[in-house]
Amino acid sequence: MQTYDVVIIGGGHNGLTCAAYLGMAGLKVKLLERRSMVGGAAVTEEFCPGFRNSIAAYTVSLLNPKIIADLRLFEHGLKIVERRAQNFLPTLDGRYLLAAEGRTKHNIAKFNAGDAERYDAFNHTLDASADVLRELVLQPPPNLTNGTKLAALRAALRAGRIGNRLRRLSAENLRTLLELLTKSAADYLDAWFGGELVKAWLGFDAIVGNYASPYTPGTAYVLLHHAFGEVNGKKRVWGHAIGGMGAITQAMARAAAGHGVEIETDAPVREVLIEKGSAVGVVLEDGRLVRGGAVAANVNPKLLYTVMIPPDALDPAFLRRMQGWRCASGTFRINVALSELPSFAALPGRDCGDHHTAGIILAPSLGYMDRAYCDARTLGWSREPIIEMVIPSTLDDTLAPAGGHVASLFCQHVAPQLPVGRSWNDHRATVADLMIETVDRYAPGFKASVIGRQVLSPFDLEQVFGLTGGDIFHGALTLDQLFWARPAVGYADYRGPLKGLYHCGSGAHPGGGVTGAPGHNAARAIIADRRWRLWFSR
Repeated sequence: MQTYDVVIIGGGHNGLTCAAYLGMAGLKVKLLERRSMVGGAAVTEEFCPGFRNSIAAYTVSLLNPKIIADLRLFEHGLKIVERRAQNFLPTLDGRYLLAAEGRTKHNIAKFNAGDAERYDAFNHTLDASADVLRELVLQPPPNLTNGTKLAALRAALRAGRIGNRLRRLSAENLRTLLELLTKSAADYLDAWFGGELVKAWLGFDAIVGNYASPYTPGTAYVLLHHAFGEVNGKKRVWGHAIGGMGAITQAMARAAAGHGVEIETDAPVREVLIEKGSAVGVVLEDGRLVRGGAVAANVNPKLLYTVMIPPDALDPAFLRRMQGWRCASGTFRINVALSELPSFAALPGRDCGDHHTAGIILAPSLGYMDRAYCDARTLGWSREPIIEMVIPSTLDDTLAPAGGHVASLFCQHVAPQLPVGRSWNDHRATVADLMIETVDRYAPGFKASVIGRQVLSPFDLEQVFGLTGGDIFHGALTLDQLFWARPAVGYADYRGPLKGLYHCGSGAHPGGGVTGAPGHNAARAIIADRRWRLWFSR
């Protein structure tokens, strides 16, 4: 039996990032992935003969540029291209809003001149808050704890640095940051804009992957969370990885392997091995034992602490926190193979236009989004769902045969668990048909162009990718599950409640999205702890 410095559970993008940094530091690392390929939810697979797509995570912006540079991902084959237009919102009455560089204000003015005049000021204030978040994503939050004097001092220093950063904000920007942390997206956007379509465009980022109404307090933060990204140096821009999202994680895997990391697939972990209150390895489903000086978990905290660790190893209060960890994205995911591009009633034409490269949002108002959420809560799914469609083959011809295309449909809202004991196995096809028919209302003929599809309900997202409750963020991005409370007060610095146990997944700060930040930050914590132990041992 081999022993490693660190054993990592889960080969998603954060696990791979953590592994690569640990390997760069000279540590002996074993990464274990339950599926037959690494990548977690950021993978590219053939889902229909000749058609490949990013089958779960589907677009890139939040991947941190420092991680791209440190892991030399571009040298390992990664290439990211920008969308020619950022978003396209068609309506059923023939109108549309196109958000594209240099054209957005003009297009907003078609609906509301006052909104267009306020748009620059809105961006300026949102960017000021996004810049704060951008600086915090690669830093551990202050760990509010009654631990050792050294730990308390470390937390105080972190809090002081954050306080100094906030003091540099103007009073107006500080007020905006507070509003974004606490308000609903609808309340925040209503204070800026009058037009329903522009509010729907901006408000979509507040509910994407978030099982909530845009009128729910705290959803403004999710809008901010999606604003701290960049593509190729351009802030708040979205793009696509050539070869799909799997190109990101395959580049990460090459970077990790290049630094000696051992990666094993088809290796599901059954439990974390605990001895004398410390995590000392893992037990695989096949009974094999892999020992390590530390264990880093790239899995949902609820899965980790309620399934993989014996309950008697945990403090009861902490275990209750993890049992109550809220996991729900309200997400239904479909990949479709298309014989041709869609022609929208609001902007006809099947030749590839800028709008075909955009994130195509089918949800014309915040009220529409609210009704979709209420429907899902009471009925199990929205009768008029929210859909974002992206067609990455318009920018990447490696994904589909000549003349064909692939599209991702990110659909909301659906209940993670259907009411009255119903099963997603019985209703998956019905809901998928509804989603396809919804797109067809905006783009007549779309349904006829679908030559193959892959459907993933919340149940499927959990079974295939280990996303508890189908939650793409490994836990809701609400104020009580963010920053120093992610995953729990006292354990926000990537160190778990057991010695040698670390959190390196999206259930740690800064949360979900393909960022790599939790993996980066956890690796720094592991390396720092090893240095302290070596120093004290000397």
